Amino acid sequence: MSNSNSSSPSRLEALCNIQSVVELVQGWMYRDLSDWERLGNLFHSDGVIEITWFEGPFSKFIEGSRKMGASDLTTKHVIGTPLIEFNNDRAIAETNAIVILQNSRLNLGVDGHARMYDQMERREGVWKVCKRSCIYDMASFNFPAGAVEIDKEYIEGFPREYAALAYILGKSGFPVKRLFPTRGSQLEKNLKSDAHRWLNNIK
Repeated sequence: MSNSNSSSPSRLEALCNIQSVVELVQGWMYRDLSDWERLGNLFHSDGVIEITWFEGPFSKFIEGSRKMGASDLTTKHVIGTPLIEFNNDRAIAETNAIVILQNSRLNLGVDGHARMYDQMERREGVWKVCKRSCIYDMASFNFPAGAVEIDKEYIEGFPREYAALAYILGKSGFPVKRLFPTRGSQLEKNLKSDAHRWLNNIK
């Protein structure tokens, strides 16, 4: 954890800020539990999310997640401990995450490794997420019911870092419609550059 502001908060306040951010990151488990009310409380009312299968207001993401929960696709997330940068009432948190997906109809599974990249803000004393993006590191298939045939032409339309993830999402009715940041890509550099300008109030 680092603090960009020269006038550092007290140690107690700093620890409270860290705990608040960590709880927001770990709260992603509410999605796996279908606890939609608590999931919604992680984000500010104008919060947005940009991930493989969804881009837009977080409230709409919850609607999409409900739809996914009723489909053949099931998901589970394993969340790490974030690296956090603070500047007064703003913070950036970068967190390793593993997403495990299985489609019962396709008899196909995927393990995806990504980093959640969150811009968070404290408003009226309460920390919540303003924007969540993801950077994709790697993904691979697994076959819980034995090997199945993969549509190679379809999967070749995506970067290797998240091709398997995009494949199972698309074949499950949740298509990936554009390129997303991958490890070391220019899109990752642009994402982080823009976020740090926001963190430091640089126009």
